[in-house]
Amino acid sequence: MSMGVVAALAVLVVLCAAVRAAAQGKTGPPAPKLSSNFKTIHPGRFGKRAQVLTCDDEKDKKNPCVATCDKVRCPNECIVMCPGYPGVSCGDPRFTGADGNNFYFHGKKDQSFCVVSDADLHINAHFIGKRNPTMSRDFTWIQALGIRFADHRLYMAAQKTVEWDSDVDRLELAFDGMPIDIPTEVDAEWQSTIVPTLTITRTSATNGIRVQLKGVFDILANVVPITEKDSRIHNYGVTEEDSLAHFDIGFKFHAFTDDVHGVLGQTYRTDYVNKLSVTANMPIMGGAASYVSSDIFSTDCKVARFGRSRGAISMTTTKAS
Repeated sequence: MSMGVVAALAVLVVLCAAVRAAAQGKTGPPAPKLSSNFKTIHPGRFGKRAQVLTCDDEKDKKNPCVATCDKVRCPNECIVMCPGYPGVSCGDPRFTGADGNNFYFHGKKDQSFCVVSDADLHINAHFIGKRNPTMSRDFTWIQALGIRFADHRLYMAAQKTVEWDSDVDRLELAFDGMPIDIPTEVDAEWQSTIVPTLTITRTSATNGIRVQLKGVFDILANVVPITEKDSRIHNYGVTEEDSLAHFDIGFKFHAFTDDVHGVLGQTYRTDYVNKLSVTANMPIMGGAASYVSSDIFSTDCKVARFGRSRGAISMTTTKAS
């Protein structure tokens, strides 16, 4: 049973702009120019953080986009796309499910977890983090994605970096084991010669991309660091040896079977019931053991669905060709 196209006009992808110099009270180079699909907003004076933006979607001019900068994670500016997507992952893995509810999934550092698993699509996220001895869990962030569809494998990662510089590109990309090289220019595009409907477009000159497989998924990813200020506020314990560069990610999916699973995928099922605490400021999804994968491309998590239907895989190949 297909869920069809997922409409997401009222939800924004909000990505924190990496403004290390501003966070440290220094003057740095201006932020890279963004693609025309994106807008930058600033908190404004007197604590006003919400701003109404003109929606780029010509089909729904009556519903403008409303964006709110997170006052802790995004103290200087936010990068938004309008219309946006459900499925947002931001910071210490914070997801927005297809039902519109937000939740945390902490996982564990240095392990991979299946975010989405369906008959013809499987996405694992690799987590990095810091161990806080006073807590029962790790501080974690998404460092890489391993995406499988049909017989193909797409890898995207934030490279480790000692000192963050927003002018240096920290993206690592590969398709079927071959590195992907995209010029560091806004709107520069890579298109697969094997799967022509797979494209990767730079949303900023460095560290921001949009990954699209027509009819299957649309992913926004932005490499951002954990700044010294973030570390002090949240007691992350980040040292000069690693800025813990990671992804802020927005997902949009166009069609699933009703058997889809995974940390985020399960929220797209028609029978999904949100059992998370509605009284918590940010509910936490547990059950990490059900989602852990042996590596970034493995489909061996307990809730794996990938490859169960040869017809579904063939259909994806047809869509992508």
